[in-house]
Amino acid sequence: MRVLVVDDDDIHLLILKKIFEKSNHLVVTAHNGLEALKVLETDKGFSIILTDIMMPIMDGIEFLTRLKKNVVSSTIPVIGFTSGNVEYYRRISPVAFDSLVSKPLDFFDLYNLAKLKVDIKMN
Repeated sequence: MRVLVVDDDDIHLLILKKIFEKSNHLVVTAHNGLEALKVLETDKGFSIILTDIMMPIMDGIEFLTRLKKNVVSSTIPVIGFTSGNVEYYRRISPVAFDSLVSKPLDFFDLYNLAKLKVDIKMN
């Protein structure tokens, strides 16, 4: 599985990277939505994207909206996570996340959710 993790918190990036890599998955990280879009310009082979919602420069909602407008990247499942109000972000997002979960979160639960989303997409 190839995973793009987008979060402005370096600790979250490190933890998620280690969890996925422990199971031999390839992980690429970005610190905001704009950085993630730049990664996707040259690397489109991701199985799933995990993104924080509240980030500087470009937040997760704007990132998701721009991602889903692109024909090539629109089919990649996206899991959003936030320390804010999940229901609020569901309402204001013009495009639905494949899943949206709240922080603090169990990183292993997020890993299992990502695996489930990829398995569903593959079948």
